[in-house]
Amino acid sequence: MSLRVAVQMDPLENINIAGDSSFALMLSAQARGHELWHYDVTSLAYESDGTPHGRITAHAAPVTVQRDAGNHFSAGERRRIDLAQDIDVILMRQDPPFHLGYISAALLLDRLKGKTLVANDPREVVNAPEKMFVLDYAQYMPPTLVARHVDDLRAFQKKHGSVVVKPLHGNGGKAIFRIDESGTNLSALSEVFDQTWPEPHMVQPFLPEVSEGDKRIVLVDGEFAGAINRFPGEGEFRSNLAQGGHAEATELTAREEEICAAMGPELKRRGLVFVGIDVIGGKWLTEINVTSPTGIVAIDRFNGTDTAGLIWDAIERRHAAM
Repeated sequence: MSLRVAVQMDPLENINIAGDSSFALMLSAQARGHELWHYDVTSLAYESDGTPHGRITAHAAPVTVQRDAGNHFSAGERRRIDLAQDIDVILMRQDPPFHLGYISAALLLDRLKGKTLVANDPREVVNAPEKMFVLDYAQYMPPTLVARHVDDLRAFQKKHGSVVVKPLHGNGGKAIFRIDESGTNLSALSEVFDQTWPEPHMVQPFLPEVSEGDKRIVLVDGEFAGAINRFPGEGEFRSNLAQGGHAEATELTAREEEICAAMGPELKRRGLVFVGIDVIGGKWLTEINVTSPTGIVAIDRFNGTDTAGLIWDAIERRHAAM
């Protein structure tokens, strides 16, 4: 059955099609005969119409996509569409950071429940920010502090030695700092973080195991779909591919299989269809990425798999069950 699919994402002109997961999902949808639309989250709107749900619209354009860098899409005329009447499935794929704008858009899309399927489920995306949801699985995490007061940060650093400090709602490896065993610059860094973000900060021991890789594991509707092992670039401790890291093919350790089994049923229950978790050194769970997970292009390149197809299988099953 052909579906009308709207992709809420950043401008198509700016994406790198060689590794972009949203583009891979669009190619897969198009290959299945689904109709594609694209809109920017800033055009999302709600208008009351006397019903509890209201009318949710966006300024969208019909698009076709092709794997041809620089000529990778063509778009029709942009117009205002009703996301309940004109669309069957919405992919919520705009990049983080996860802030009030992100939350507001998700809560608007949540009003489409029962009419249009949104993946990932927008209400559950709000309920599961990457570095907060992971706290539900603290038994698999390294020692972790979420705090803002500098005395708490100092006490944790003295206890654990070299630590990593990161914004609670950051993304893509941005603004992650390593503090050495002496604690030099911790207070200064705390001041900068306090001035930049109103929320508390996350602090964890620096894990030397990062040299063994920071694994991105993708789960589709709660089931393991594939993984890659990412390694830091020269002079870096961050292994994010966006920060110069490189990837290699990999398999799961017994502990990683245990982690996937522990969270899989909950991910499926929440309607978190496409999730990417990060595990350092084969054992330390650090994040559960639900806002706009990435990594499927590299996974499929190394493993010869079709993760985008698995995601669409799950979406189509959920839509048929509505």
